[in-house]
Amino acid sequence: MKKWIFFVVVVLFAAASFWGYRLFLTKSDKEVNFQTETVKKRDIASSVQATGVIRAKIGAEVKVGARISGRVEKLYANIGDRVKKGQLIAQIEQEDLKAKVNEAKMNLKIAEANLELGQKNYQRMQNLYAKDYVSKDKVDVAERDLKAAQAQAGLIRESIRYNETQMTYANIYAPISGVIASVATQQGETVSASAQNVPTFVTIVDLQRLEIYAYVDETDIGKIKPGIDAVFTVDSLPEKDFKGKVTAIYPKATIQDNVVYYITIISIDNPEGKLKPDMTVNAAIYLNKREDVPAVLNKAIKREGGKKVVTVLENDRAVQKTIKTGWKDSAYTEILEGLKEGDKVVTGEVVKTNKE
Repeated sequence: MKKWIFFVVVVLFAAASFWGYRLFLTKSDKEVNFQTETVKKRDIASSVQATGVIRAKIGAEVKVGARISGRVEKLYANIGDRVKKGQLIAQIEQEDLKAKVNEAKMNLKIAEANLELGQKNYQRMQNLYAKDYVSKDKVDVAERDLKAAQAQAGLIRESIRYNETQMTYANIYAPISGVIASVATQQGETVSASAQNVPTFVTIVDLQRLEIYAYVDETDIGKIKPGIDAVFTVDSLPEKDFKGKVTAIYPKATIQDNVVYYITIISIDNPEGKLKPDMTVNAAIYLNKREDVPAVLNKAIKREGGKKVVTVLENDRAVQKTIKTGWKDSAYTEILEGLKEGDKVVTGEVVKTNKE
């Protein structure tokens, strides 16, 4: 019986030695590299996160249409073109309008001749009536003819003014400066305009007058007020931060997926024209801010024994340090004590296997 016990102990010892050796070889065959980030000064702010969309301000997106019917003779606008206020963007054929103006001017000459004759006849009838050569009826008829001639001349002048105004509508100018966002017609096409239907030629958007409609959760809306700063990104340019400022908060809530939101308007600057209407926005609305303070990534900070600690590389050795923290935002935490600017804080590990 003792021999069996001795035999089992020897086998277990040999197995433990074998697996211990294998574990040693495995560990020695791996290399651990640390991911680090240098402690540097940053701006730390408490913020409210919100998603939203970029919209053109009221008056910053204009649909330009035709007020008269006719064939599009010239079209000077293409999608993406930049135009200035007052720039000619389209012309409608106006030969028929010119013909109407010329015809009315010829009729005006005839009407003015009739008016001159009516004035002379009325004056003559008044003189003859004063000498008792004609009856009062003759004077009344002459006065009636004079007034009719005056009305006819006035009617033709108004016709000329109307047709000349119609001619000005044949030249279509940009009402604002901006970028051509869409073109709804083409050169040579005939358009039909009426009081009920004004065909749109182009849509112009002023990219310098954009704003964000940010949807803020009802639990956070009480913290926000006009005038505070915001930083946002768009999906098409995720690496770039843009700045804005809260200008207004809609008093009426909107409900999406059974969650109550309040639309918060954020004004933005767009000098390079990179931002476009309908872009999706991820915004951080700053409530408070501390500028130029040493900070580390939030994921580098751990809790041990009720204290906050980080791991720092010193002479290629990982050393744990206790720290005291201040403000925190979505990515970084302010360091009050325990670290100095330039320290390399471990944010993760990368294990590499050495292969011969």
